[in-house]
Amino acid sequence: MTDTRGAHFVQSLERGLAVIRAFDADHVQLTLSDVARATELTRAAARRFLLTLVDLGYVRFDGRLFSLTPRVLELGYSYLSALTLPEVAAPHLERLAAEVRESSSVSVLDGDEVVYVARIPTSRIMTVAISVGTRFPAYATSMGRVLLAGKPDTDDWADRLRPLTGRTITSPAALQAELIRVRTQGWALVDQELEEGLRSIAAPIHDRAGKVIAAVNVSAHASRVPLDDMLTRLLPALLATAARIESDLRAGQPTAQAR
Repeated sequence: MTDTRGAHFVQSLERGLAVIRAFDADHVQLTLSDVARATELTRAAARRFLLTLVDLGYVRFDGRLFSLTPRVLELGYSYLSALTLPEVAAPHLERLAAEVRESSSVSVLDGDEVVYVARIPTSRIMTVAISVGTRFPAYATSMGRVLLAGKPDTDDWADRLRPLTGRTITSPAALQAELIRVRTQGWALVDQELEEGLRSIAAPIHDRAGKVIAAVNVSAHASRVPLDDMLTRLLPALLATAARIESDLRAGQPTAQAR
């Protein structure tokens, strides 16, 4: 395969970031061998990167296991702090969550994943705790489908879909058909495809040019909220919230009435 990277490319930086990304919710603590295996680095190289990150304060080491420190959050803070979206969306999410008594979130698309940038929880409805920075596969989430439907290009999902539950769409053709439907109707409903018992409904957030830049959702437990209720009670409130967020983004500041 031809390497398309330019002469400017710094491979050591790529490898250092790969070491950081080796840690996730399922791998909070890793041994040196774990990191070397996950990054396909030699043990010696992985050790140098890890100890450098320890010296910089991004990783801690207890003599056997490595783990990230809260300082890693600094790497994403500059991006999040530069956005007006989280601060504009926050009061609207609070209002929506209070109105429907369900958790509400805003996320953006990063590759094949959604990244949460704002969230107002009302109850724990997933086995995994969700907070700002949490990532999920876009194809199996309501916000992800809204964001994917808003993209101008068509992705090739062959070999990239895996079943997260027995309901997850795993056919590229079926996913493409669903994205077309989402694009047409202007919202997405996902029923227990990311996790059993979890239902969510999402709407797009557009910028001034009409481009989909984010998504807002409401999530609820299937045992408590039937599908009909998602459409008749939650969807109207969700669409109204998306419209208010868009209005504030265009105005450049949040409205006092939304607080």
